[in-house]
Amino acid sequence: MRLSKSIFALTATLSLAFTGCQQVVKPAATTPTLSETPSDQNQAGTATAPSNQFNLQGKIGVKTPKQSGSAFFTWQQDHEDFDIQLSGILGIGKTIIEGKSGEVTLNSSKTGLIQAESPEELLERATGWVAPITDIVSWVQARPATTDAKIAKDDADRISKIEEDGWTVDLSYNDKETLPNKLILKQALESGAENRVTMVIQNR
Repeated sequence: MRLSKSIFALTATLSLAFTGCQQVVKPAATTPTLSETPSDQNQAGTATAPSNQFNLQGKIGVKTPKQSGSAFFTWQQDHEDFDIQLSGILGIGKTIIEGKSGEVTLNSSKTGLIQAESPEELLERATGWVAPITDIVSWVQARPATTDAKIAKDDADRISKIEEDGWTVDLSYNDKETLPNKLILKQALESGAENRVTMVIQNR
């Protein structure tokens, strides 16, 4: 089930920074190697249907035609409440993004406390980054965020690729694990360039 927009847009670590004067190329209507997501099928392949409740630690990197950067993260998700902490972002210091009871806030030593309607907007204001965190909540659990997604699976029947909301996501797994340890998110731009987010999950 898709999470509330006001809370999980949060993933976008970079919001509208990518779209300022760049046009996003919409994916083709059909992709032979991908299939439509069945509404009555377990979307996580062979994994047990996941819930929106997890703890993650790892590193995230963002690269755009104009800038690049990386940060270490811890992410605690409890249904529609979340707490994301980023450290190591150049020029901004430790950043805390929280969503509780419909309120999304960002706090860092450089920006102070910021409130907005979505996490994407918060992070875009603070760092200039953009990433589809609303959808990432589902993607890190090896499932698409909506029934409009197109997916591909590997030989172990795990989701290995998702095309959704203008992004292509490649998922990698360790051995026989059913949840991904690495995600590469790519958003094609009209100029032929792309926005890329690389997320490495070190601990769950």
